[in-house]
Amino acid sequence: MFTCTSVEDAGSGDYAGCNCKCREIQDVTRRVETDLSRRGFISGIAASAATIGLPRSALADFVREMPARPILFTNVRLFDGKSNSLREGIGLLIEGNRVIAVVTDDLVVDGAQVIDCGGRVVMPGLIDAHWHCYFAAVPLPTLLTADIGFLHLAAGAEAERTLMRGFTTVRDLGGPAFALKAAIDQGLVAGPRIYPSGAMITSTGGHGDLRSLSDLPRRTGGPLSTPEQAGAAAIADSADEVRMRVREQLFQGASQIKLVGGGGVSSPRSRIYMSTFSEAELRAGVEEAGDRNSYVAVHAYAPPTIRRAITAGAGCIEHAHLIDGPTARYMADKNVWLSIQPFISEADTGVLTGQSRLSALQVFAGTDNAYNLAREYKLKTAFGSDMLFSENLASRQGKMLAHLTRWYSNAEILRMATAANAELLGLSGLRNPYPGKLGVVEEGALADLLVVDGNPLDDIRLIEDPGRTLMVIMKDGKIYKNTLGT
Repeated sequence: MFTCTSVEDAGSGDYAGCNCKCREIQDVTRRVETDLSRRGFISGIAASAATIGLPRSALADFVREMPARPILFTNVRLFDGKSNSLREGIGLLIEGNRVIAVVTDDLVVDGAQVIDCGGRVVMPGLIDAHWHCYFAAVPLPTLLTADIGFLHLAAGAEAERTLMRGFTTVRDLGGPAFALKAAIDQGLVAGPRIYPSGAMITSTGGHGDLRSLSDLPRRTGGPLSTPEQAGAAAIADSADEVRMRVREQLFQGASQIKLVGGGGVSSPRSRIYMSTFSEAELRAGVEEAGDRNSYVAVHAYAPPTIRRAITAGAGCIEHAHLIDGPTARYMADKNVWLSIQPFISEADTGVLTGQSRLSALQVFAGTDNAYNLAREYKLKTAFGSDMLFSENLASRQGKMLAHLTRWYSNAEILRMATAANAELLGLSGLRNPYPGKLGVVEEGALADLLVVDGNPLDDIRLIEDPGRTLMVIMKDGKIYKNTLGT
């Protein structure tokens, strides 16, 4: 701000180099602050300043140091991320990137941008606990052959689409997401908050080993394959190599580690019943992550693989569609998270062939049992969509969430995709890249908010059509979509 001299102390028309107390400036400021948004204010003050000869340098200082306007949501029906019902007649005050106040709807804040929600539901931004920023929307052949620059641009475009579907936070479970996260955090690209794992760490022949046969045999210390060079995967075939690969991902900024404990669907040379890391190898990764204040999520489908990962100290199991009762009980006893995806048909995976299709059919057949066991043993369960290799499939993110109505009430689903998923993210501890409360709407929470045209507690399918039903999308206190005006 300018160095100020009071109008009373200055001579008539002489402000000793200080223009901020000039009556003309004060009149302009009052007018544009009352009638315009911050963007309009900047434009208005620039035009008005030009007419009275305010120096450009002084204007630049004024705009740069001007605080962002608070945002006041009025006439709100609130789902706070933790409750079973809505709170009526609520007002929300956002200042900076935080929720400052949750009050009855009679708050008046001078100078605030007011958004009248008209009785619509405000809820926390959605969280996807199993997402692949680089693999979600690009076909696999393109991922294996395209220039890395193109892949970065494609990932940036998909990040914006993800945010505009209402998912303001994702946990990336494998891929070179570090640069994308940095670009989003710096405001260069629109996208969700990213909790990155970095490269998924796999053994030779495990899920995630997408090398061609011409890359074999692998020589320890030899040149890296193309997927490894790109940061998509890291191959480790001993406990010491696992330790090294874990250290590499954490060194780059991983908030958690992804170890591939068994086979998968999208890797046609693996089988989902395989176990591909020994307990000692898994334990080495868990110890390294723990030493650096983080945790390990283990990709595992079959009961022996799941039990091995739990015994080794994994904090979270990814998938587990073939889980059985004794294994679910063991997971509950060890207080381990289950991050599972509601895959029920080829509509959720696209048309697959060969071994990938056979593996997918096993997953579809196991999904219902897995969710029933999760409920029976009261497992801490997270929602993730795990969409891969197709922009059309990626757009089904909200549809995947709605699949959960087979096992959960709408309130349970919304709590899972907000406050519960945020609790899982909290396992990153001191490595949490976004310290603060996520997944809830309460005083002091990070300001990630959605305004929904309709009540998702009554109809969760509203989330399937974000272009129509999401009227406002806010992340970190910044509005990315607003169809309500003001």
